[in-house]
Amino acid sequence: MTDYAWLSEVRSMVGREYGRIYAWDEVNPAMVRQWCEAMGVDNPLYTDPEYAATTEFGEVVAPPAMLQAWCLEGMHMNNYPPGSTDENPYEVLGLIEAQGYPAVVAVNSELIFDRYVRMGEKLYYTTLIKEVSEEKATALGTGFFVTQVMSFFSEKPEGDEKVGELMFRVIKFKPANQPQPVEKSESAVPKIKRPKPGISDDTRFFWEGCEAGELRIQQCNSCNKLQHPPGPVCSHCHSFELGYHVSKGSGELYSFVVMHYPEVPPFDYPNPIGLIQLDEGVRLPAGLVGVEPSALEIGQRVQVEFHTFDDEMTLPLFRPVSA
Repeated sequence: MTDYAWLSEVRSMVGREYGRIYAWDEVNPAMVRQWCEAMGVDNPLYTDPEYAATTEFGEVVAPPAMLQAWCLEGMHMNNYPPGSTDENPYEVLGLIEAQGYPAVVAVNSELIFDRYVRMGEKLYYTTLIKEVSEEKATALGTGFFVTQVMSFFSEKPEGDEKVGELMFRVIKFKPANQPQPVEKSESAVPKIKRPKPGISDDTRFFWEGCEAGELRIQQCNSCNKLQHPPGPVCSHCHSFELGYHVSKGSGELYSFVVMHYPEVPPFDYPNPIGLIQLDEGVRLPAGLVGVEPSALEIGQRVQVEFHTFDDEMTLPLFRPVSA
């Protein structure tokens, strides 16, 4: 690929380490409990002090997968605690974008845990620009892979201790298939359709079920347990022998959000979306119909119904029902 002159500035940033981003709060049991509830994690090592006291740790510890969560800015962009750096660790992406590579897609990430994090610890991380690749041609388009490494530390009077690391890689690229401009005319206004779901061999049975008016939940033929979303292997016993169970489609509203902005056609707003706990025990996200957002309540009983959009796509939606 061409070695552009402007790449010298980009490459000069490789190896640069940006300053600290601090956590707003110390590691604490309340946030651990809420995270475990949201993620469906029931390991007593994280939430049961009596059980944890019998382990090698002697107390509850934080789930390793929470590591990144401690240092997030919260509900407002770039809202970091006092003392955090005001440097922008993503400025390398801005330099590449300025040269005509507008799109970005996360490629992969890897979390490494050095040890469990304990209650009361105060964390921070630093960011290293590890690598910027040569220009690559991919199915998405032509661009550059940028790899960053966030190193997480616990503040200690005797010297800060590294507790984990996150490798995060993105591609900054020129899309291979640029959208063609639509010619406007007074007589023909293009109709915006709902985006179609990605369908694979693992999920085809689910969408075929929707077309047939059936809510099909993947079931293992070996251990008979259900799972959703569908996958190529049973998450319980790792068997490849998978079938499906036709759900009654009844359950309760486990959680929900109401989307207000941005308003993206052709969806109606406000747009309520629920996380449904089916009576069979699995959860799935779906749109909610037949209810004002202000009337939604956790625990409401709901029932599936199938709606066809654009004469080509049938989706399972859920309507609240009387108890």
